[in-house]
Amino acid sequence: MKNLSLPPEIEEYRDKHWRREESLRVESVADAESFIEQVGFAACLTDSRQPGPSLYVAVCGRRDAVMPHNVQKDPESSHTWVLKDELIRRGKVYYGKLARGKTMFLAPRMLPAFFTIWGMTKRQEKTRLSKEALAILKILRKEWEMGTADLRQETGLHDRKVFSKAIDELQTAMIVIPSEVLYQPKFTYIWTLSEVRFPELSPSKLDKPTALTEIALCFLANAGMTIPGELAKATGLSRPDAGLGNQQLVKKELAQRLGVGKYLYLSR
Repeated sequence: MKNLSLPPEIEEYRDKHWRREESLRVESVADAESFIEQVGFAACLTDSRQPGPSLYVAVCGRRDAVMPHNVQKDPESSHTWVLKDELIRRGKVYYGKLARGKTMFLAPRMLPAFFTIWGMTKRQEKTRLSKEALAILKILRKEWEMGTADLRQETGLHDRKVFSKAIDELQTAMIVIPSEVLYQPKFTYIWTLSEVRFPELSPSKLDKPTALTEIALCFLANAGMTIPGELAKATGLSRPDAGLGNQQLVKKELAQRLGVGKYLYLSR
């Protein structure tokens, strides 16, 4: 998305908060953890053509960062990938494929809000999850963690597409996450239960409007201003839910509505 309608001062505000400046760029895993905690949630390998904070853009430290076609030979995308693996291994921030297939990092403080929107209770699992996802979950609840190949073997889900779809389903529901990435003897993810690493995922007392408000505030406080569709695209929220979150910020006098889908953060 091109932010051509954003005023220069908002672009500069985003440069600071989304670390789109050379002096603020992310270099170490500690930098990355600090960045994710600050922005609340961030994509991993999206570039300047997509809305919202991105670890890749923060590693590049520039506003116009665009992912090259040959990412294997690109030092910035390679470094982002290495940081991603280290972040997963350290487990201080949440990482998973969430709504609409968006692979995102979440700060622990944002987990209750996201879980309220996309998570489910154990009582809901049998009616909302597919039989394939339930088969994976049954094994992981017994073993706690397992690599992809072993998990496919234990569940009998030998078809890669079927297995991947079930794993994605569990990630979207914030039930399962990767806990480590191994490259030897061959590439594989180690999968574990989200609640093992992040007790913040226990059913919270947040209602949906409050959760939407927290997500909208988290985005707007770091974006300075949002234009139509940005919040939904950055988070995977539906347009109506994103609108409800922004409207709640106006009611709380944290934002000013400038027009349809346009909101200005009032505490800048």
